[in-house]
Amino acid sequence: MDYKYINQLMDRYFDGQTTLEEEEILRAFFSQEDVPAEFQPYRSLFAYLAEEPKVDVLGDDFDEKIRAKIQEATPVKARVIPMRQRLMPLFKAAAVVAIFLVLGNAAQMPYKSNDPASDNMPGMEIMKGASTAVNEDSTTIDSLQQSSIGSTTPTNTAIQ
Repeated sequence: MDYKYINQLMDRYFDGQTTLEEEEILRAFFSQEDVPAEFQPYRSLFAYLAEEPKVDVLGDDFDEKIRAKIQEATPVKARVIPMRQRLMPLFKAAAVVAIFLVLGNAAQMPYKSNDPASDNMPGMEIMKGASTAVNEDSTTIDSLQQSSIGSTTPTNTAIQ
């Protein structure tokens, strides 16, 4: 038997160009008991509608079932939350604040080295030990060398 028309309908079906009447012809063809071997793989594709019962509407008892489910009282169990779990966010916030305070204090302190001369603040050198000033002239010279003012001799610069 020549199944040329069925092959054409199958090609059109897979291209999405069949009408409802042509699809009904394909369903009727595949619902037969003796389908040729070349069309056996496609039989389940078209025969499922004939085998499945058609249920387009909800049953009459659907509304009653839904109302019964809604009206069922389900017990609500209270959950016990321990105090530790309640305060956990506060503990975390306190830890963050403590970290910031420790890091802030650490940033304000200067780094100390093993060199005793660098223990003082930069620019503030203090002489330790006995005074080297013996007479009046050396005291003036020592104080001038230690100060950042420099010499007190006026320089003659002409302003024009």
